[in-house]
Amino acid sequence: MGGQKSKEPCKKEACDIQACLSKNNFMSQRCLRVIELLQSCCERCNYQSTHCASLSGLLKTKQTK
Repeated sequence: MGGQKSKEPCKKEACDIQACLSKNNFMSQRCLRVIELLQSCCERCNYQSTHCASLSGLLKTKQTK
């Protein structure tokens, strides 16, 4: 399993967001911290993770809080 890390660098953060959203009735404003962690990860890997594609939608909900 360790081989996937470099291919999908932000998988953990994306999974953390899914878990947070599930626990919080899909209210993204309650998961801002984990959304920001995914954003940081995507910036570090120059958005080379497939998990960064969903970030733009999450950031839009973050800005309208």
